[in-house]
Amino acid sequence: MADRGLDLSGLPKEVRDQLAELDLELSEGDITQKGYEKKKAKLLAPYIPQIQNVDPSVQSIQLAPPGPSADPTPSPGAGPAASTRHHRSHRSGGARDDRYRSDIHTEAVQAALAKHKEEKMACPLPMPTKRRSAFVQSPVENCTPPDTSSASEDEGSLRRQAAVSAALAQSLQSPDYWINRSLQGSSTSSSASSTLSHGEPKSQGPNQNQSQSQGPSAPSALADVLAHTRLGGFSRPRSVPPDVTSSTQPDRGSRGGDTAPVVRGISRGQSRSSMMETADGVPVNSRVSTKIQQLLNTLKRPKRPPLSEFFLDDAEEIVEVPRPDPSTPRPEGRQIIPVKGEPLGVVSNWPPALQAALARWGATQAKSPALTTLDQTGKPIYTLTYGKLWSRSLKLAYTLLNKLGTKNDPVLKPGDRVALVYPNNDPGMFWVAFYGCLLAEVIPVPIEVPLTRKDAGSQQIGFLLGSCGVGLALTSEVCLKGLPKTPNGEILQFKGWPRLKWVVTDTKYLTKPSKDWQPHIPTANTDTAYIEYKASKEGTVMGVAVSKISMLTHCQALTQACNYCEGETLVNVLDFKKDMGLWHGVLTSVMNRIHTVSVPYSVMKACPLSWVQRVHIHKARVSLVKCRDLHWAMMAHREQRDTNLASLRMLIVADGANPWSVSSCDAFLNVFQSHGLKPEVICPCASSPEAMTVAIRRPGVRGAPLPARAILSMTGLSHGVIRVNTEDKNSALTVQDVGHVMPGALMCIVKPDGPPMLCKTDEIGEIVLSSRAGGTMYYGLPGVTKNTFEVIPVNSSGAPIGEIPFTRTGLLGFVGPGSLVFVVGKIEGLLNVSSRRHNADDLVATALAVEPVKTVYRGRIAVFSCTVFYDERIVIVAEQRPDASEEDSFQWMSRVLQAIDSIHQVGLFCLALVPANTLPKTPLGGIHVSETKQHFLEGSLHPCNILMCPHTCVTNMPKPRQKQPVGVGPASIMVGNLVAGKRLAQAAGRELGQIEDQDLVRKHQFLSEALQWRAQSDPDHVLYVLLNAKGVVVSTASCVQLHKRAERVAAALMERGGINTGDNVVLLYPPGIDLISSFYGCLYAGCVPVTVRPPHPQNLAATLPTVRMIIDVSKAACILTTQLLMKILRSKEAAASVNIKTWPTIIDTDDLPRKRPPQIYKPPTAEMLAYLDFSVSTTGMLTGVKISHAAVSALCRSIKLQCELYSSRQIAICLDPYCGLGFVLWCLCSVYSGHQSILIPPMELESSLALWLSTLSQYKIRDTFCSYSVMELCTKGLGTQTETLKARGVNLSCVRSCVVVAEERPRLVLSQSFSKLFKDLGLSPRAVSTAFGSRVNLAICLQGTAGPDPSTVYVDMKSLRHDRVRLVERGAPQSLPLMESGTILPGVRVIIVNPETRGPLGDSHLGEIWVNSPHSASGYYTIYGEESLQADHFNTRLSFGETHTLWARTGYLGFVRRTELLDASGDRHDALFVVGSLDETLELRGLRYHPIDIETSVSRAHRSIAESAVFTWTNLLVVVSELAGSEQEALDLVPLVTNVVLEEHHLIVGVVVIVDPGVIPINSRGEKQRMHLRDSFLADQLDPIYVAYNM
Repeated sequence: MADRGLDLSGLPKEVRDQLAELDLELSEGDITQKGYEKKKAKLLAPYIPQIQNVDPSVQSIQLAPPGPSADPTPSPGAGPAASTRHHRSHRSGGARDDRYRSDIHTEAVQAALAKHKEEKMACPLPMPTKRRSAFVQSPVENCTPPDTSSASEDEGSLRRQAAVSAALAQSLQSPDYWINRSLQGSSTSSSASSTLSHGEPKSQGPNQNQSQSQGPSAPSALADVLAHTRLGGFSRPRSVPPDVTSSTQPDRGSRGGDTAPVVRGISRGQSRSSMMETADGVPVNSRVSTKIQQLLNTLKRPKRPPLSEFFLDDAEEIVEVPRPDPSTPRPEGRQIIPVKGEPLGVVSNWPPALQAALARWGATQAKSPALTTLDQTGKPIYTLTYGKLWSRSLKLAYTLLNKLGTKNDPVLKPGDRVALVYPNNDPGMFWVAFYGCLLAEVIPVPIEVPLTRKDAGSQQIGFLLGSCGVGLALTSEVCLKGLPKTPNGEILQFKGWPRLKWVVTDTKYLTKPSKDWQPHIPTANTDTAYIEYKASKEGTVMGVAVSKISMLTHCQALTQACNYCEGETLVNVLDFKKDMGLWHGVLTSVMNRIHTVSVPYSVMKACPLSWVQRVHIHKARVSLVKCRDLHWAMMAHREQRDTNLASLRMLIVADGANPWSVSSCDAFLNVFQSHGLKPEVICPCASSPEAMTVAIRRPGVRGAPLPARAILSMTGLSHGVIRVNTEDKNSALTVQDVGHVMPGALMCIVKPDGPPMLCKTDEIGEIVLSSRAGGTMYYGLPGVTKNTFEVIPVNSSGAPIGEIPFTRTGLLGFVGPGSLVFVVGKIEGLLNVSSRRHNADDLVATALAVEPVKTVYRGRIAVFSCTVFYDERIVIVAEQRPDASEEDSFQWMSRVLQAIDSIHQVGLFCLALVPANTLPKTPLGGIHVSETKQHFLEGSLHPCNILMCPHTCVTNMPKPRQKQPVGVGPASIMVGNLVAGKRLAQAAGRELGQIEDQDLVRKHQFLSEALQWRAQSDPDHVLYVLLNAKGVVVSTASCVQLHKRAERVAAALMERGGINTGDNVVLLYPPGIDLISSFYGCLYAGCVPVTVRPPHPQNLAATLPTVRMIIDVSKAACILTTQLLMKILRSKEAAASVNIKTWPTIIDTDDLPRKRPPQIYKPPTAEMLAYLDFSVSTTGMLTGVKISHAAVSALCRSIKLQCELYSSRQIAICLDPYCGLGFVLWCLCSVYSGHQSILIPPMELESSLALWLSTLSQYKIRDTFCSYSVMELCTKGLGTQTETLKARGVNLSCVRSCVVVAEERPRLVLSQSFSKLFKDLGLSPRAVSTAFGSRVNLAICLQGTAGPDPSTVYVDMKSLRHDRVRLVERGAPQSLPLMESGTILPGVRVIIVNPETRGPLGDSHLGEIWVNSPHSASGYYTIYGEESLQADHFNTRLSFGETHTLWARTGYLGFVRRTELLDASGDRHDALFVVGSLDETLELRGLRYHPIDIETSVSRAHRSIAESAVFTWTNLLVVVSELAGSEQEALDLVPLVTNVVLEEHHLIVGVVVIVDPGVIPINSRGEKQRMHLRDSFLADQLDPIYVAYNM
């Protein structure tokens, strides 16, 4: 350890305290051993005696000599590079796309992964579950079950290592058997006990074996890196899910597996339905719960930054601000002094303009070759001489100026911009076009050839053409033929492009200039010569304008720096349209009469050695390449023996500034040194479109020492400082210099963000350059130009250092010893994660060094960041090989996570693999990163594998809220009707009033008597009309008919059923009049009716058990039903799911004899039970409540008053008549009030959507009642058909109130869209409102005919999570609209109470809604699932204040707010707002969330999400989304869902489940049954398309 030989007592007190704190953290398991040692070393570092004094400034960067020098023994400072190069060099095989390869990196990564493996990690990551059909490519044969036996000796040790490894294999035949077995076998499964092998590696060639059998760093031995994620150090028995939210770690004493752990943190609401928690409902070894278990164990690893106190409310306080780490490296050098390039020499015969040079060579050296082009096989097709180049350019210039349009109205004038559209394999046409434009003084804008209408980035090219005002495009005949056309032969209008005229420039179409015409060749001035396109990080394409003088000066500077001589040969592999390819291969070459041999990309793909052969054949002196070309040539070189590169004096490596260029250059030299390549000719350079060439290494002198390398610490780099890497060779970056500044240029390093302040000598910053040889502006974009081309650096005090403007190059780097320039990355590849900078290229290099890459294509990988929850998050997208299996991919992904974590100390947010060839490409075959990012954020990337790691990398989450202990403090003291200085949150409906209506109620206290009275006094008045799907009346019931039918039922019950008074009788009927008559029959017979929804004949297995349960729980003595249902109850199909032999007596009431009962029962008191109301709550609880006769009368009377119901009225009801207010309206109200009810069974709407609305119109209904599911059916199904309905004469202007009956928060969006959609049919926007009821009181609010319109308020969601209500303006961020739940019914009082203290709350405070009313239920009959549910739900008192009133607790959270509106009596109206059910709420991070809010966000995340539901499992948030699109979109949803929940709710989603539409169960009221869903998920019954376990 670092502290050996260090006297701790001599340390300062604060350091000793911090050490003690660290020891405590380690002992409590809050930090891993590795983390502990790291932090301790950091603390002690300043006090350990220094070995040597290293001056931190850069002048003493330890530079390691470069790789293979003439001396074969690797020098000690060379790091791992030199020693391993020898047996790596000859790797051949399918590695053509290895362009990012870096051996140094590979070793570092292997070592890092091995290190991870040594810290035996004790649980594998859960692999995502994918439905078979969603497997992209993996035939069953490839996935054999793992081999558990030990391999025999002759199969080699590689196999053994793989078999021992606990990789995440999962065979197709038995997807999770292996994982389960390993987990149950021992809860602390070591690597050997989890028996997963991981596909044996193929036997490698001899060269490879020797490099791989170096012991622990061999890739195959690393196959199980992720299998042992480091646990906190304690194990748990399997059955009980651990609690990941408790903030203290469990006691480390409970190490043994025998002590049962305590499950903490489950709230009342959660444990209510916790069949899973106690493991008695679902088999615990089900594969889902095992995976979640793995996920939980993985998440136990401590997070990196420590968290500070929890936040309160405001945006600034939401985010965890990491405390500055005292050990962060800071720059210590002096301020940098600008670096000057050598002066630009004046040569007497340099041309006054580039065109002048061409004119000179065209006249004096006409036969001299200018350009040789190759065909697809790499053979030369033709050579363009300087004479031909000059004459053709001249013809083109003449044609452009004189032959397009008329003499008086030319199409082109000097200074106009022209697009050059030439394919890469036709440099000759391009040269002529480019020089033709220069001679005509029009400005060429070279762009790529568009291949399809939707090319990656083509829209941005359109932006470039627009901003440059391009109206004309030059192209070749061949190219024009190849462009995409419309059916009638016109060239397609490309997306986002301006309209273009196309001009073909083939020689045969050009006109010879007239004798007197001469091109105007002025001396180079500041006018724009050409425009080079440049794509920014965001993907916008801008044009960098280069003036004539800049173009000329740049050519002169390059000539001087590269020492070009007249008549040399140059081989160019780069794109000649821009950048180095254009500057060297088209411009500087012509200035110096160089012969250029152009090797197009297409030839390189077919024959990677072609450029090396060209150098050999033409004895070329200079070659222009990229690392990729070096790598390809090296891979293919064994086919060619006789190449000789001795002629090269300069091998210019255009991307020599990349982190992986070092090893490409070294490896290439290693192979080709024997073919005459001299080490000193390799010349890396750095350039940018804005500043053009920034620096280039000059060709060296034979035998002089080669420039040294910098081996830098990655950690230092991420903090923007230069530190020689000492601590850990794995996290080092070796960079080579890119030579000296260009002649005539001045260079500074400035801070990349904020004002351009000069950096210190040991600080990394953006290189800025002042030179006459750079770009002058972004054409047509003055705003952006100022910030890039006119930067004046300032010193530390903020004063400008001079007058000269500098240009930002977009390159990050520093100036090393001897004024050598080092580049470590680009601004556009910069990822700023929690104030540390990472380079996209470095991450790519690390990811690709994770061997063996059987899974992805090298070079087909994109790294970018997207901002989620106040920080940048890193995303890596790669293309998966078609033959890669699921396990391979998942394992590769897991290892990339670790490698990047280990080497860069940064977490990845998302790693996605997409099928081969699906990433958007740039024209030269690279990946179009910004377009990829766009696809990712839009959800159109269609990955085939995805791994999200929000738990690991989102470290700025606020600390969980600690609930304060609640006590009734002095602040809550009541004064009259005030609590804590606020009006008490209570509200009441109007008085029920005294008896009226012909003394009906005084005489007839009971509904059964009311029916008899109506049958006598108004026998033929029709009370009920039942409609079928066609809108035809199926049956009606007048008062007397209903009375007679009820008598028959009563007689049958007394005779056949042998029923005693007070017995419970189950009514099992479809919605209709039979149900009503049987209900009154039961009352006549003195029985207690229990209405039950009949089982669904097509789905008995799911629906019959609920029926059976209610029958058993209610202890029913008899079942009344129809003949058809009776047959179903006794059928063979029914026997499959329930015991049909034990049904109580079943009576079918279809054809009852006309008998009358001996007498009609009259209850002795009104407190007797009238009926039982059974309902399954959304949390999956079956509850039955007892409703007395008094409650029935009071409720009917209350509704009659609120809705002004009387005999002459008609109402339409489209509700399920089995429980709650739906049953009351269907069966009870008409008999009480005498109005006519038109009954529309909701299931009929499935076959005839317009039934309900056309009924309203046909019968001119004023009041109607429906459910949310009915409203949703109409909105979704009829939304597009309003015109058709209108034509059919549907008119809804008669509707005065349309009430949605619900037991939930009003669905504002649905009611609003319903109102808007049917406004065209005359529906008044004021008509739609909602009712609210609960189990303890079936109807609390109902928007009647009186009362003000329901009001809407906007509340702050953050406050709501803290159980507070904060009203905000509409449109405020994080605002949630809530609509009042309807006017409170007459006779009802509500009060808002703190559910913990049971004390009353003030106005606009969130609390539980308690209700006091004569129609509250009188108690639970039984609760199935938890017998101990307290009776205090019905008779409970406030803890202080008015303590004598008895209240019923609704179990819903809400608040009362006094509005400005007046109610009928002229008082101010108190509105009740329902927020949601307490049982449904999710307690996460100490905050209270309502599932519907999270679901609303999720449904907005992607157009293909049809519906979603959330629930928690052991404090992990699980999101289930129904996918309405194609299955390939399934994985697109995972990151979008994770992002939206993190952004809007500050929660990390644990599991994302993608299922088919219709999987989320919904009850008859249209409410989601989230607990049923949860149980089905845990029992693995959902058949999901995809399950992603977020790390």
